[in-house]
Amino acid sequence: MIKAIVTDIEGTTSSIAFVADVLFPYARARLGDYCAAHPVDVAPILADVQAIEPGDPIATMTRWIDEDRKITPLKTLQGMIWDAGFREGAFRGHIYPDAAATLRRWHAAGLKLYVFSSGSVAAQKLIFGFSEAGDLTPLFSGYFDTTTGPKREAIAYTRIAEAAGMTPGDMLFLSDVAAETDAAKAAGMQALLIDRTGAAADIASFEDIAL
Repeated sequence: MIKAIVTDIEGTTSSIAFVADVLFPYARARLGDYCAAHPVDVAPILADVQAIEPGDPIATMTRWIDEDRKITPLKTLQGMIWDAGFREGAFRGHIYPDAAATLRRWHAAGLKLYVFSSGSVAAQKLIFGFSEAGDLTPLFSGYFDTTTGPKREAIAYTRIAEAAGMTPGDMLFLSDVAAETDAAKAAGMQALLIDRTGAAADIASFEDIAL
């Protein structure tokens, strides 16, 4: 019996285009200026970037964005930059209507809801907190990012279950990436692959999920 749902964001609850065409360019254009304006706040992040790849950290992170790299210090800095954009009303978090409605229904039914995304926890809260469907953050019991572990490795899902105080088999993971659902299954979680195009996958929308 499913007691909790763990959901991905990009391509699952939210449009890939929103992240790729709105959020990424917004952060990319502001990397240098933000770091110059917040030297103390970003110093540990820049040090982490240089530890991974020596050189100019701004140039490195710009390239990482272009390569869609899932690297923790980059994701942390992107979240900090997006925070200003969300709060200034530059954009609102895209949420598919079926996802918003189903998440609300599951929460009302007593299911625990969690997020696991490559974006930082701060960024996750912004997308759901400033979403087109209103503030959805009260629906969630917890958030996980790559500091928990790589999304394509089973250990991350084991850690999520431990943090939630549940056995993996009590949890259902939703993602648009087969390598991630495979990793969740390897950890003992139940998992469904979602494809918003309706192509070969387990489900095409949250409305297709029968618990």
